[in-house]
Amino acid sequence: MDFSIKAFDTKNTLAAAKSGCIAVAVYENKKLSQAAKALDQGGEITAALKSGDITGKPGSTLLLRGVSGAAAARVLLVGVGADEAISEKSFASSVSAALKAFAALGSTDAIIALPMLDVKARDLAWSMRCVVMTATEAEFRTDGQKFKKDPAITGVRKLTIAADGGAATKTLLAQAIAVANGASLTKELGNLSANICTPTYLANTAKKLAADYGFDIEVLERKQLEALKMGSFLSVTRGSEEAPKFIVLKHMGGKAKDAPVVLVGKGITFDTGGISLKAGPGMDEMKYDMCGAGSVLGTFRAIGEMGLKLNVIGIVAACENMPSGRATKPGDIVSSMNGLTIEVLNTDAEGRLVLCDALTYAERFNPACVVDIATLTGACVVALGHHNSGLFTRADDACEQLADDLLAAGKQSGDTAWRLPISEAYNEQLKSNFADLANIGSPGGASCTAAAFLENFTRKYTWAHLDIAGTAWKSGGAKGATGRPVPLLTTFLMNRV
Repeated sequence: MDFSIKAFDTKNTLAAAKSGCIAVAVYENKKLSQAAKALDQGGEITAALKSGDITGKPGSTLLLRGVSGAAAARVLLVGVGADEAISEKSFASSVSAALKAFAALGSTDAIIALPMLDVKARDLAWSMRCVVMTATEAEFRTDGQKFKKDPAITGVRKLTIAADGGAATKTLLAQAIAVANGASLTKELGNLSANICTPTYLANTAKKLAADYGFDIEVLERKQLEALKMGSFLSVTRGSEEAPKFIVLKHMGGKAKDAPVVLVGKGITFDTGGISLKAGPGMDEMKYDMCGAGSVLGTFRAIGEMGLKLNVIGIVAACENMPSGRATKPGDIVSSMNGLTIEVLNTDAEGRLVLCDALTYAERFNPACVVDIATLTGACVVALGHHNSGLFTRADDACEQLADDLLAAGKQSGDTAWRLPISEAYNEQLKSNFADLANIGSPGGASCTAAAFLENFTRKYTWAHLDIAGTAWKSGGAKGATGRPVPLLTTFLMNRV
């Protein structure tokens, strides 16, 4: 969808705007928004409210044609609730309802003139992103691998947002579009079948991003990983015919001497569990085990598109976890890049084996902070469901501040996280008789022990871990990648600027 902004005033009035449709808000107490009043010169909108044809409840709509006070062919009345101080949920519902109505129109253009500044505890940036993300989500297609494509998208294709047309507002729109495009890339990668979205495919996607947005890129191959002594990462890929790829993207938008933020994504393009084989039902969803990597690439698309003035480095550790005669076995002991040895008690706890070497590699950038993103544990889904990503970090001052910043970015973007604990008690569960660490802990607190495992490889910098196992994709009839946590990550990075 094409988005634009237009300011309507006494000279260029909303009533005089020529459009296929204008969406305006009405309230449950039969009051009209300012935009609705501007189009009600003939009283048709007031009459519709009084007649009860529309209640004003959030998400209710009524399409009017031939409104005498509007040059537009249609006026869409959209309910936003009882008060002019609209709730976040009510506004999101009204936006979704408006866009659904637009999709059924014969017109290709429309104006959305909802009260963007009247959402409780939210600003124009949030409202703008709500409109753009909802519109982009509505037109997102999952038929890329179908021979018989879904019907072509019809209805409104050009959406004008009624708002102040100044430079600052246009920047907000551009940022919202960039975040939406980044989330769409993450969804596209997540939804691709694993025979297409291989480690090589992720590397090629990163190369295209680098070419499009001027990033520096390096892709390390197996021999280079062996030279770096990434024995933990390489232990996961032993059973696969697909070559591992260690992808490093650099967006150096800040000052040359500024320490970068490093994002580290788990990129298991398919996870069978290895020798510790997963159950067959639902294993198809293990193509989503690269959503941490996908979110790093999606975030890079967003910050590249908006030209973010910040130094950001993305690391994607990509491979498959497959069973074969060469595969790592339960009980094997492997050496990580930082020298710690790991007893692999369960080959299905592979994400941490990949991430630990990537987190050690991140040290060379002298980072301002490091955030790793991974579909790491089913236990996080048990703890938090599909609403919040799990956030873990140490209790020192720098890590506490990083956690606060990430939680705030989650609330700001609507892509929320919830903090869970790690402490030395969880490290006690990871003790091994034969190695420095076991890759799984004794029973209980599995998402916490996984985070505690990673923390052993992050003590030279400020670090946080996001477990997105419950938020990166949906199962069931709505099966598919969600694009999370791209909104959280991009908001976090934008706030640092």
